[in-house]
Amino acid sequence: MGPSQAPVGVPTLELMGMLSYERRCAEIVNQTSLLVSALDGLDLGKQVPSTPDWTVNQLLRHLGHAHRWADEMIREKLPEIDLTRNRAQDVASYAGETAAELGPWLMEGASSLSAALQAVDPNEMIASMGGHPGPRMWSRRMANETVIHRWDVVNALGVPFEIAPEVAQDALREWTDFALPYSFLRWPAETAPLLGPGRTVHLHATDVPAELVIDLTGPRPVVREGHEKAAVALRGPVVELVLAVYRRRPVEGLEVFGDAELLDEFLAGVRF
Repeated sequence: MGPSQAPVGVPTLELMGMLSYERRCAEIVNQTSLLVSALDGLDLGKQVPSTPDWTVNQLLRHLGHAHRWADEMIREKLPEIDLTRNRAQDVASYAGETAAELGPWLMEGASSLSAALQAVDPNEMIASMGGHPGPRMWSRRMANETVIHRWDVVNALGVPFEIAPEVAQDALREWTDFALPYSFLRWPAETAPLLGPGRTVHLHATDVPAELVIDLTGPRPVVREGHEKAAVALRGPVVELVLAVYRRRPVEGLEVFGDAELLDEFLAGVRF
């Protein structure tokens, strides 16, 4: 199956650029499979430019542990997220592992998580955050976590990266729904200077129907759908917008209209 294809049997009709729950569960496995297929014969000891504290080996362990953490919370139906079980940041000791070792381990974790999510009601309040149903949130978070870290790995290894536009569109919308407000809650002092009169950012995808306006004029960011004039607009293919907002690529090569300094300040200030 090519990277631009939906998994067989999964609905492809998406509403408002949001993947279905079933598609997200499938993409956790699909994106992991695409990642694993890129590893054969390559040096997993290379540093990852976009996560410079980690090698490819360590980043792969980070992703696999993230899958297993979510899987465990969903299977045990924990009422809230348990951060004490998360081993995804504790990866410094991993070194010298091969694709033959890590590939099956990654696929096992992704498949188990996908199965756990499909075995529960998506709207059940387990492993929830901010009042949102945990299964829905984790299906989306882990699908897009896998997408972004697949890019990190293949970029480090010099392997081409392709992704279905609807998957990239879902990742862009999740960034505005989750990463953006999380950043303002997590680092209030650092993000407060981004707010102020007349400060609006327009993200405009050129290949899918996705236009998002981020309004920074109030006490917290507000995201609106649609086309409207903003202080600055960033325009380009949706996958490139995703990489830009996740700070995986500079905005050079994309179209920028308006206050470029505001855009640079905004992208530098929103961390996730």
